[in-house]
Amino acid sequence: MGSQSDYPIMKDCEKILKILKIKYQVLIVSAHRTPKRMFQFAESAEKNGFGVVIAGAGGAAHLAGMIASLTTLPVLGVPMETKKLKGLDSLLSMAQMPKGVPIGCLAIDGAFNAGLLAASIIGNFDHKIKSNLEKWRRLQTQSIKKKPK
Repeated sequence: MGSQSDYPIMKDCEKILKILKIKYQVLIVSAHRTPKRMFQFAESAEKNGFGVVIAGAGGAAHLAGMIASLTTLPVLGVPMETKKLKGLDSLLSMAQMPKGVPIGCLAIDGAFNAGLLAASIIGNFDHKIKSNLEKWRRLQTQSIKKKPK
């Protein structure tokens, strides 16, 4: 995530990754304030065993795009709600990536769904994660009542 203030939202991502038993790492990596840290992380992510990168950031929200420019791993961007523009600035920064450097852009504050999408991607090559995701979806379906009480 781009800053400590993003963590309350990104905890939703952490929650679903734990439920699905996906190994993950939580870091504060700012594209603007810690560019060397960002470069080091992005350039070594694949070698360090990452299958997907989820980058939550607000404002100019360059983190996901900058990481995507440095790795061929799938990068999922979570735009954070901001005070002045309610997250529209973050969303557009991610959704309007230039041709040749794509990211998957989730909804504003969509960290939980980012974790689910990452699980879907990882499930293509990890059958245990795919099984965990399928089970979670079955339980979600079963939790929906047919009639209101």
